[in-house]
Amino acid sequence: MEVPSRHRLSYERLGLFVYALAMLAGLSVWFLSIRAPLWLDETGSYWTISGGFRQIWGRSVEINSFPAYFYILWITNAVFGSKEIVLRIPSILAMLAAVYVFYRSARQLFALDVALIATILFILDGRVAFAAIDVRPYAFALLITNLAIFSFTRWLKTKKVSYAVLLGITSAGIFYFHYLFGICIAVAFVIAYFTDANVMGRWRSSSADLRQLGIGVGCFALLMVPVLSRLWHLHQTRDTHIFADPPTFTLFRQALGFALMPGSSPVASGVVSLVLLGVVFVAALTRKLSIPDSRSVRHFILCATLALVPSVILYGVSITTPLHVFINRYEAVAAPGIALCWAWSFGLIDSRLLRVLGCAVLVTWSAYQSYTSPMAGTHGYSWKDALEFADGNAAQDGSPLVICSDLPESDFQNMPTGPANESLLFSPLSYYRVRATVVPMPRTLTDQAQVIGRRFLLEVNNKGVNNKRFIAIGWIRSYPTLDWFASTTSTTHVPHVLAEFLGIVVVEFVPRNASGQEPAPLSK
Repeated sequence: MEVPSRHRLSYERLGLFVYALAMLAGLSVWFLSIRAPLWLDETGSYWTISGGFRQIWGRSVEINSFPAYFYILWITNAVFGSKEIVLRIPSILAMLAAVYVFYRSARQLFALDVALIATILFILDGRVAFAAIDVRPYAFALLITNLAIFSFTRWLKTKKVSYAVLLGITSAGIFYFHYLFGICIAVAFVIAYFTDANVMGRWRSSSADLRQLGIGVGCFALLMVPVLSRLWHLHQTRDTHIFADPPTFTLFRQALGFALMPGSSPVASGVVSLVLLGVVFVAALTRKLSIPDSRSVRHFILCATLALVPSVILYGVSITTPLHVFINRYEAVAAPGIALCWAWSFGLIDSRLLRVLGCAVLVTWSAYQSYTSPMAGTHGYSWKDALEFADGNAAQDGSPLVICSDLPESDFQNMPTGPANESLLFSPLSYYRVRATVVPMPRTLTDQAQVIGRRFLLEVNNKGVNNKRFIAIGWIRSYPTLDWFASTTSTTHVPHVLAEFLGIVVVEFVPRNASGQEPAPLSK
């Protein structure tokens, strides 16, 4: 029996209402940790602007980024102040704009309700949620990425010169906020174009596209000129930026699924993928699963290319070179393509009810996992608490703070001779300042670290009859250095672990003649 038109209209309105609630629920997840302290990389962003407007260009070279985002951050800081929540505003606004642009892109490929599901999936992706409040350029990189995807889909559909120009501009614009994002998306576009041309049988008539392609490539090349020197510098210093372990194939497979907020278990993320597949399976059982036509197949190839190519590039580079770049925040470049792929599978379901129910279950589970996660109020590990605790403890007797840098570059560069808070290697000190005297150390137990350590201990042990107390701070990678201090001072000092903050350990070294205790092992 045919459903009356007024009932169909009511069902559509109810579905739109559910999708609107789902979007609000997804957006709410972004703000769970909006008041969290700045984590290590975010303090690097603040360090870049802390020297003033004139130093942003030079400092952005040290932080391996183009300065576009940092000028935006500097204006925000100058006008509204430097509180953590204020510094996150540019990223929030950029990601909200990225959501809208993503919806416009999805609408080029899918019906209204499927495009809304795609947008909800994009919002709920943990990599997107993390970038949305991150004081880093990722939200802007995703915004320009989505603009480029929109331009690409519109150009494929209309073949208008204006969209070819916009495609060239936006593709180059990605590099102004993230180099890896730009490389991955540019390669994906090239592959997607030739794949689409092959599927459509346009090889003989593709010469008609050459003029527009030339215009787009010309715009791209022109805008890339300011970035080229930065890319060359990054290539020359590539061996100093190794900070992650090589990825496993399991991580690669999980990255193509649905990612929840950082801290969520892989099982929870796997459940989301199973829900998505389960809805499709139920549709097949109830004969509500349609067979994709040629247009749908083209759309799937485009979506899969945007998801797979960036992921394969990051994974391939990570397993074939020392540069291990397959990490969550870089994987975000594939998030638009992954969301589009999952939405495409929803588009095969010939039942609005199943689509709405599947979306509701997905959002409910994802929101529940995010709100109940023990890491819900955190945004990366921060040095704030460790520095405040150590500085307060050191103020009791004027003890110096031996701080191991948390940046891998510190193992290849000389330690600062001036104030440590003016060096990128100790960027947390630029935002969370300390009053105590700081002795800067490399991240790991390098030859330089041992030279600096021995020089410092010689000074400490020559302060008079009694040796001087000092406090050392280091993250997981610096534990061997803390153990080295304990071993080297075994006859003069007794170490005590005072506190640990998400892997950042604070250790005091008390003169033996003042403590009368035996040293304790520090290895974790």
